[in-house]
Amino acid sequence: MVDIRRISTNRWWHKKKNWWLFIFLLFLFFVRISKGSLYKDFYYLVSKPFWPGQFQREVLAKSVEQEYLIRLKQLEKDNKRLREILALQRLSDSESISATVISRKTGGFWRQIILNKGVKDGVEVGSFVVGPGGLLGRINNTSLFTSTVRLLTSPESKVGVWVERIQSHGLLVGSGNDYPKIIFYSKDVDIKVGDFVLSSPASTLLPPNIPIGIIQSIDEGVLAKKTANILLLGKPQAIDWVEILKVQI
Repeated sequence: MVDIRRISTNRWWHKKKNWWLFIFLLFLFFVRISKGSLYKDFYYLVSKPFWPGQFQREVLAKSVEQEYLIRLKQLEKDNKRLREILALQRLSDSESISATVISRKTGGFWRQIILNKGVKDGVEVGSFVVGPGGLLGRINNTSLFTSTVRLLTSPESKVGVWVERIQSHGLLVGSGNDYPKIIFYSKDVDIKVGDFVLSSPASTLLPPNIPIGIIQSIDEGVLAKKTANILLLGKPQAIDWVEILKVQI
């Protein structure tokens, strides 16, 4: 009788180590049957406490907000450029000639750009050229297929201008750098930094009130006259499309 009990207690299911092995094999079987879904659910439950919390969500929200802000600024920039181009395109074909910049020398002594329109397109020496931002310069040389624009920054450039706020005329003279000077032949002219400079309404060659630039600094060192440096609105070093205003007879 004693021998029978000893045999029964020695069966494999009475051993704890065998039960652990059985459970492990059963677990592997379920993993196999479920194709890993049981493991994934287990990982889901274990990792849930470590998921991104409120702080991480705020960081992500801030990143998304910055991305939208950058996109908005780019759209505003593109919109401004398109508006400037459309403003130029409002000039009728009888008043202007569209042209593309094919070469530019905006630094050093030679301050000029070359356009892809010439005599065959009706371009004449003396015609003014405008681009996105405003007045750029004047045609000083033509060939059959091209024309050269003397920029407002050229030392040889001289254009009559108008400061609208004080209703006063001046002469814009290129100085060989990026900041031409406006000369007023009166010491009492009340110009201020930030005043807008436009084409003169008294000009017979140029339409009035074309934007040119903004007064950046004032020089009162000359006794007989007052001069100021101008920040031009048109940027010839960056534009690729212009309008040539036909000479009015």
